[in-house]
Amino acid sequence: MTVDITLKHETDSSYKITIDTLPNLDFDTKVAIVTNPKVSGLHLKYLLDRLTAKEVYIITVPDGESYKNWESLNSILERLFDHRFNRSSVLIALGGGVIGDMTGFAASIYQRGIDFVQIPTTLLSQVDASVGGKTGINNKYGKNLIGAFHQPRAVYIDPHFLSTLPQREFGAGVAETIKMAVTFDKNFFEWMESHDLREKDNLKVAIQKAVETKAWVVSQDEKERGLRAALNYGHTFCHVIENETKYTRFLHGEAVSIGMVMANDLAVSLGQMSEDEAFRVKKLLESYALPTTYEIADVESFYEAFFLDKKSSDSAVTFIVPQSIGGVDITDKIDEESVKNVLKKYAAC
Repeated sequence: MTVDITLKHETDSSYKITIDTLPNLDFDTKVAIVTNPKVSGLHLKYLLDRLTAKEVYIITVPDGESYKNWESLNSILERLFDHRFNRSSVLIALGGGVIGDMTGFAASIYQRGIDFVQIPTTLLSQVDASVGGKTGINNKYGKNLIGAFHQPRAVYIDPHFLSTLPQREFGAGVAETIKMAVTFDKNFFEWMESHDLREKDNLKVAIQKAVETKAWVVSQDEKERGLRAALNYGHTFCHVIENETKYTRFLHGEAVSIGMVMANDLAVSLGQMSEDEAFRVKKLLESYALPTTYEIADVESFYEAFFLDKKSSDSAVTFIVPQSIGGVDITDKIDEESVKNVLKKYAAC
């Protein structure tokens, strides 16, 4: 005997991304702002001056990728229970990618799902992490292996927040912007080669272009069953590097930078990218003081760690490989020897 359950999914999870000065925000419900001490000291007042709500609470979690874990997530949830948040309540993520990912994940599981708003304060989170509804935390096995797709109610990208951004954080965001261009837009990449993003007007153009690209991809493939996986260009290598260094040596965008160079080396070895194109990508990354190399201590263990990647299966590793500049291939058909030959270039002597 079988019983069918027919479900009609009529919920529209569309939302707007505003790239401008943060507007006044008015909520007729309880609101919790999730942030960290550094961002709170710099930008909390700026948000509070523009926020009206029935009740406002501040939830502060430690700063850094190493705190993107169960303990921090549970501390957010406990505060929500303490203040009797309900399904109409709203969370606001004020911070970078770590804050956004954890806040979104908390929102996705608190009472089976409440609304949240993204107010990203780093370049990386503005051009990438805040858009698309990926939420999650890390564990000892890797990055973002526990999480959910939960779209925000809205995203507010205010360039004002970038005025206090340290140079390394800025470069990390540029790496993700370059990632968008290499995979989807050759003209955008060529524009970046001749325009310094440290100039405000150029930066605004780059943010808008990157967000438009990410939004288009997400609208085509919200749950990353195909095209959206291309946005993980460089990340298959990056996540292993981050895990090996316990998220303390590199910022995420810095590890992405190294991962893109490794992915390009693989593409060159497969004949899908020219050496000149790979050099141009590396040169652009390095022009923003981004790292482009990493010393692999053990090639075998590095390769085995690929199988913990969310895109991989028990028997095959999925790689995002550029096809020249402006094109991309998502494949699990690259043989082990070809990959290890690239890794050996980075092996410790």
